Amino acid sequence: MGEQQIERRFRTSTSPSSVDDPSPIAAIADGTFESILFDRVEPGRLVETEPPVFHDLNLDQIVARITAGRDEYDLLAFFYTPLRRVEAVEYRHEVFRDLERDEVRDAVRAFAEEMRRVRRHLVLAEKQYYRCEQERWFLDAASIYWSAVAALNNLLAQLDLASRGFRTLRRFLARYVGSERFTSTAAELHSVSEGLAQATYTLRIRGRRVSVSAYRDERDYSVEVEHTFERFRQGHVDDHLFKLPDAGSMDHVEARIADLVARLYPEAFRALDVFCTRHRDFVDPAIARFDRELQFYLAYAEHMDRLADAGLPFCYPQVGNGSKETAVEEAFDLALAAKLTDEAPTIVPNDFYLRGSERVLVLTGPNQGGKTTFARMFGQLHYLAALGLPVPARSARLFLCDRVFTHFEREEDISTLRGKLEDELLRVREILNQATGDSVVILNEIFTSTTLDDAIYLGTEVLRQVISLGALGLCVTFVDELASLANATVSMVAGVDPDDPAKRTFRIERRPADGRAYALAIAAKYGLSRAALESRIAR
Repeated sequence: MGEQQIERRFRTSTSPSSVDDPSPIAAIADGTFESILFDRVEPGRLVETEPPVFHDLNLDQIVARITAGRDEYDLLAFFYTPLRRVEAVEYRHEVFRDLERDEVRDAVRAFAEEMRRVRRHLVLAEKQYYRCEQERWFLDAASIYWSAVAALNNLLAQLDLASRGFRTLRRFLARYVGSERFTSTAAELHSVSEGLAQATYTLRIRGRRVSVSAYRDERDYSVEVEHTFERFRQGHVDDHLFKLPDAGSMDHVEARIADLVARLYPEAFRALDVFCTRHRDFVDPAIARFDRELQFYLAYAEHMDRLADAGLPFCYPQVGNGSKETAVEEAFDLALAAKLTDEAPTIVPNDFYLRGSERVLVLTGPNQGGKTTFARMFGQLHYLAALGLPVPARSARLFLCDRVFTHFEREEDISTLRGKLEDELLRVREILNQATGDSVVILNEIFTSTTLDDAIYLGTEVLRQVISLGALGLCVTFVDELASLANATVSMVAGVDPDDPAKRTFRIERRPADGRAYALAIAAKYGLSRAALESRIAR
């Protein structure tokens, strides 16, 4: 029977009852290895729902690309759960650095692929109707598992590993594989497999009658037929044998034959039945957890590799929860980069920094100049850093925030019976009520639906509250006055080509706001300045 390519949602094979009544292998060293993702386990801390900022920052697109093809591992909760401790972030950085080495990544990839085969076999075992077939698929799954774990243990034992995560895993595996239970069960697995291999039989078909008997060194007529016709072979010829499709399941005739073979070799099939009953939950919870969590690293590393091949840099950010001084070089929007590299255009990176008492970047400049992209990039950097991931930048020093809050312009929702301005005010109030001094607040084009005077007043009040909290922030606005509101604000401007003000450079520069200059320059370029118009009218 051929292996079917069947996928299912990832789950461990260990049932709740196995904690009280463990199988011979399950939970031998449970507690010595907890997680490759978390330096310490905090039950119930995984977030199962998508954070509100995902849509505004295009993190939903990013995570969808990263996790594509890995639905069985249920990785989303890992991306929904930022870390709050510097030590936890460094724990993941260490694992990523180990995985940068081909020999480490190849070892765990091979293990992960074997574990995927284990799950496919277990799915097939569950889907079978006939007991013998169920147990054979189960036995094959166990055989693959034992071989995969032993191989991973051997490979990791030979590697120079630096991360706490992989070193702890290596110690766990050495104890697990070296335990008496593992070795004795491996011997039992081998014995059962050998017993079944000895179950040879002869099949005779006469009309509609099929008889099964033990193999007694009868002549194999197929070999004689092939030998007889071998003399007529003239070079290489195509194989015209018809291969029957294998659905992965026995039909009733095959099942009846298997039952008859089981009667001929009762001890071998009894041993198979005992093995399957005794080891029904053979996958250790720690092994299953590692297999799942490993995909978080591999998925992101593969995504990074694709962008790095296009010349885009990634770095391990220096994170801290003390100083809020920030410095980032050559950063880019990860969602935009993934989209544009498919089309091969150039990505324009940007730098920014905050020093001393500086807390809020105020970004002004012409429309379509990259301001919203910069705002998304700013949020992505802080969120990805809090996940313990390498970030899209040449270098980065970032504050480890507790949460990222975003306020991006939305279409007016008539079902709420509120105007756009009222809706914006309510959303901003909700952010300010939840934000702390350790938060990151991103405001993109707020209060565009009101007059300039009201926008200045409301924008000033909001930024003052963000500053008073001590939070880090970024405000994209058409109101230049906000850029010089306080010592905590830093003005940044979306640049244009000095020789052609209508052409955007997508470079965000740290300098005073001068929005009016763009309008005058563009008007002059197209002959629409006051002097040009007066001259034309006079003529």
